[in-house]
Amino acid sequence: MEVPSLPYRELAGGGRAETSVVVRQRVQKAREIQRSRFGGNATRLNARMTGRQLREFCPLGEESQKLLEMAVDRLGLSARAYTRVLKVARTIADLEGETNVQPQHVGEAIQYRALDRSIV
Repeated sequence: MEVPSLPYRELAGGGRAETSVVVRQRVQKAREIQRSRFGGNATRLNARMTGRQLREFCPLGEESQKLLEMAVDRLGLSARAYTRVLKVARTIADLEGETNVQPQHVGEAIQYRALDRSIV
């Protein structure tokens, strides 16, 4: 998956980034969403979801499924990597306050996985 380059003005423009306080609030809210999602279950975080929980809490639309299929084929993702991408996509959606995992969440999670593989 390609990411377009940014114009120099955007890179060097000194635009305002989120403050640590804002990021912390967003992360705390995402954690609350996860605690609520899993209720009294032993699972407390998306990273610890079981296969059954993945199917329940990460239903994907057709476009998201196509993105994942392409990633599996092109990047040679294993079953373990596939589930990790889903968990990361669910977390990205939580950070954005989205109820459902959207294609952009899956795409971002795939990019992180591809970056991780290129670094290692």
